[in-house]
Amino acid sequence: MSVPKLSFKQIEAFRFVMVNGSVVGAARLMNLTQPSVSRTIALLEIRLGYPLFVRRGRRLLPTPQAEALYGEVEHLHSSLERIAQVALDIGRHRAGALRVATLPALSQGLVPRVVARFMSTRPEVTVVVQSMPSPQIAELVSTRQLDVGFIETPLARASTVVEPLPPCRMVALMPADHRLARSGRASIKDLDGERMVMISHGSVVRQQVEEAFARAGAAPRMVVETPSSVIACDLVAEGAGVAIVGRWTAGAFARRGVTVCELEEYLESPCAIIYPQLVTRMPLADAFAAEFRQELAKIKNGN
Repeated sequence: MSVPKLSFKQIEAFRFVMVNGSVVGAARLMNLTQPSVSRTIALLEIRLGYPLFVRRGRRLLPTPQAEALYGEVEHLHSSLERIAQVALDIGRHRAGALRVATLPALSQGLVPRVVARFMSTRPEVTVVVQSMPSPQIAELVSTRQLDVGFIETPLARASTVVEPLPPCRMVALMPADHRLARSGRASIKDLDGERMVMISHGSVVRQQVEEAFARAGAAPRMVVETPSSVIACDLVAEGAGVAIVGRWTAGAFARRGVTVCELEEYLESPCAIIYPQLVTRMPLADAFAAEFRQELAKIKNGN
C-alpha cells in the first residue's frame, strides 16, 4: 500500500478541529469558511482510508485513529515552533554555529574569555575554537572553513578581509622574585646579559626584540628559544628566564608567580582579525569580533 499524500493544510485543519472539537471553531482560527474546513477534513479521511471523527450533536468526537494521529501532529507542531524560534534567534544573531581560530599567543585567557561571554547571551550558538599558526588560519579562512580568525600581521591572503586590531604592547615577563620585578618597569638595557626565553627567528616579535637590544647596545643571553609565546610564558613561570611577549598573552599568567613589567621602549605585537571575503559577512562573526574588541578595550583601561 502506497503512503498517502497529505498536505500541510489538511494536517493543520485536522489539528484545529482536534483542539476546538468543532469545524466552526477550526474555521474561525484558520480564517476559512466552515464548508472549506469540512471538505479538507473529508479529503484527508479519504486519503487516509479511515474516519477521523464521529458527530455527536454539534461536536465532533475523534476516533481512536484520530487520537493516535494527533499525538504525531502535536510533535510536528512543536518541531515547527522550535524551527520558528531558531529562525528568530538566527535573525537576532543568537543561534547558529561559529568557527573561530586564534594564533596560540591569544589562546590562553583572552579568546576563551571572549568565547564565554559571547555564549552567555547566546545559549543556542555553537562555537568551534581552534589554535594554530597565522598562515594556517589565513588559509582556512580563505577557503571558508573558518568564519573568523585572529592572526599576527603582516599577513595577506587572497579571498580574505583583514582588519587591524589596536597594537598590543610588548612587556617583560619575569619570575616574581627577579631583581627587576619590584619596580614593575624595565628597559632593554636592564635586560643586558639576562637569561632570556626568546621567540624563534622569523617572527615579527623576535625581529623587534633583536633590533631593540641592538639600539640599546645590549645583548640578550638566550637560554631557550620557542615559536610559541604561550610556551615562553610557561617557561618564565617555571623560572627559566625572562621573556618579552605581548601584554594580551602575558596577562593570562599573572597569577602563576610571575610579574608583568612595562617596557620603557615601545615594542608592539601587530595583530588583526581575518574574515572570508563574502558579499555579506556572517553576523555572528561580526558580533564575536565586536566582543573581542570590547575585551581589548577593557585590558587597555586596566579592567
